[in-house]
Amino acid sequence: MTGKTSTILAIGAAGKFAGLVVPELAKRGARVRGLIRNNAEGAEVLRHGATEVAIGDLGDIGSIAEALKGVNSVFYIAPAFVLNEAEVGKRMVEAAKQAGVRRFVFSSVIHPVLSALANHAAKAPVEEAILTSGMEYAFLHPTLLFQNFAGSWPSVVKSGVFAEPWSTATRFSRVDYRDVAGVAAIALTEERLNFGTYELCAEGHLNRIELAQLMSEVLGRPVRAERIDPATVAPGAGEMGEGLKSMFRWYDSQGLLGNATTLRAILGREPRTLRAYIEELAVSFRAAA
Repeated sequence: MTGKTSTILAIGAAGKFAGLVVPELAKRGARVRGLIRNNAEGAEVLRHGATEVAIGDLGDIGSIAEALKGVNSVFYIAPAFVLNEAEVGKRMVEAAKQAGVRRFVFSSVIHPVLSALANHAAKAPVEEAILTSGMEYAFLHPTLLFQNFAGSWPSVVKSGVFAEPWSTATRFSRVDYRDVAGVAAIALTEERLNFGTYELCAEGHLNRIELAQLMSEVLGRPVRAERIDPATVAPGAGEMGEGLKSMFRWYDSQGLLGNATTLRAILGREPRTLRAYIEELAVSFRAAA
């Protein structure tokens, strides 16, 4: 094990995904330093179980070097569609190496070899940098996340329509990032996941029509699957806009499919199900209303 007195730096600890890793580490008695962008985020990160916080920005290598002082292990997940994602990630890896970090756990993405998907392809150079760094590592390859449904859920409840900017027939594997966070915590505090690459998926690979049916069953009333025109969703020029457009084109004809065997084996239990997550959304929405 890395040791309970060793410090783990959680990049983006106030974010909706790294923020799920912090409490998993706290449950294991780990000492966590949460990297945040400003002091306003500090109190929440500490409530979630971080021992301390550091203020920094991935674009400011000086602040990253300061945050890495005394750190034994790093959990890294890149912000979604961050500009120059590969270069930002490689700089983070180099900074960790220079700081003497022992272990680097990277929350990457399923199938980073897909060159047609900019947000996937940007992960591959970061993985290569980690592989040649001399650090211990674990690569986590989660598929599409259950948590992505949270933003559209109020609209689904109000309109009875579940719409996305790609085909209703494309199939995807999905996963609850809380399960991914559990795997990250194991990788950061135990030895058994060292030097491994782990595809992380829950069971099932539903298309949107089947998802709408699942939502109908949970809500007790019809939900219809529709396709939004991608041109009305993706921004115009720029790296982020082009990345989204390429993603929508891929999703229109190709899915992202994986297998639940690895996640089940690591956790020693069944992964959380999409039905259970949709039921949680429904309960939370009713409570908020």
